[in-house]
Parts: sequence; structure tokens; C-alpha cells
Amino acid sequence: MCLIAFDFAPETAVWLRLIANRDEFHARDTDPLGYWQDAPDILGGRDRVAGGGWLAVHRHGRIAAVTNVRDMGLDMPEAPLSRGLLVRGALECEDLGAWLDQLATEHASRYAGFNLLAGDGRHMWHLHHGRGMPRLTPLSSGLHTISNASLDTPWPKTERVREGLARSLASGDWPHGALAVMANTRPVTDDTQLPDTGIGLERERQLSSPFIVGEGYGTRATTWLTWHADGQIDMAERRYGPNGRWLGETALSLDLNNRA
Repeated sequence: MCLIAFDFAPETAVWLRLIANRDEFHARDTDPLGYWQDAPDILGGRDRVAGGGWLAVHRHGRIAAVTNVRDMGLDMPEAPLSRGLLVRGALECEDLGAWLDQLATEHASRYAGFNLLAGDGRHMWHLHHGRGMPRLTPLSSGLHTISNASLDTPWPKTERVREGLARSLASGDWPHGALAVMANTRPVTDDTQLPDTGIGLERERQLSSPFIVGEGYGTRATTWLTWHADGQIDMAERRYGPNGRWLGETALSLDLNNRA
């Protein structure tokens, strides 16, 4: 998962609206949105290679999503654990707040750089593991974005999707307006607006659009969810192959009041 935009509104009838693009190598084996066979309380897509996920919910009332941090200056562990395992850990731990505290203070260095977003129906947290010490932040209500820097870093793509999400919510056409901006393939043309993450200017341009098109690497899925305060979660996923080829769509619902 490399681009997330969401509206966190804990005091309203819709606690969370979130939309995200997963950018990944097309050859990496993946399961589409569904309930996990060995963990049937989890709903989300799944990475078949390492067994983790990038965005998923748990029927006990949890959500977790992860993005990579893109910075060539980061220290890397010799044998990093898959960052997708953080999603399952956040969903299945007994006490989410305590688990995140322990991850921030003791275990984040086992992984390459990441952003972890996690929530429990009342609170949301963001954990950033980049240069320096990991930072765990309780989130305030409102619109937020995450890509491959940190929370609300104003990259051109995050500003574009923030504005698109705001328009979609204001006009009442969620998720359609948000989906349109997440599908935008137009790269940034003003090089002065691009971040410098150590990968070179040409690659920065290629990765600057919300939706990335490529033969070997690109946007694999767009996932969105609506989490209602009454416990209803509606979740959907659009999937894409090399060069943005359409592969299908799945929509599922989860009722947190029915935990049988």
C-alpha cells in the first residue's frame, strides 16, 4: 500500500471513510479482497509470498494499513521482516494501544521503513518508522493522507488525493469522486514539486501520480471502505494488472454486531 487518504470522524454516523492504492510488483502473488482462510475474522487482500496484508479489517472492530517509507538513507536490518505482517499483528493483538507502544519502542527496527495506520472504532494511531526514532501519534479527527514519507507530508500526489477526497465528501458522491482522483495517471510536470527520496528524478516522476502504470511495477489495487458507527463496514477493491489492465472488482460487507 503506497497511497492512503481518509476522513477520520469519530463523533459522526460514519466513523471512517478511507481509500488507498496498493503499488507493488505485478509478479508478486496476491489474493484478492476476501476473508483469510487461516484467519476468517480478517477481511482484506493478502500477500501470498509473506502471508501479510496491506489493508484489512477484523470483525472484532479493528483496521490496519501499511505503506513503505521511501528513503535510500534509511538503515536496513540484515534480514527484515515483511511489513505486511504488521497488519495482521495490529488486527489480532489483545491491546492495540499497548502493542503499538511496544512496536514503537522495541520492535520497529526489525522492519524496513514503514507507516502503520491502525484503529479500533474509537481511536486511530499512526506509527512512522523512518530516520531517527519511531514516532507513534494518536490521530486527530479530519482528513489525512499517507504515502511513502510520513503522515500528511505534502507531496504532490497526497495533496491531489486530499483535495479529491474533500470534494467527494462535500458533494456527497463518496466514493466516486475519490475513486476518480485515485485513478489519475498524470505525473507531476514541475520537477521543483517532486520529493527527493534518493531514487533519481526520472523515477520520482514515474511515481508521482496517484495511480502508477507500468509493465513490471504499478498500482495493483484500489481499495475503499466505509465504516459506520452502527458497526457496518462496507469494503470494496478494484484490481489491475500490468500497464493498468483491469482485472475485476469485489465488494463485501462486514457487520461487527454479528460475530458468530
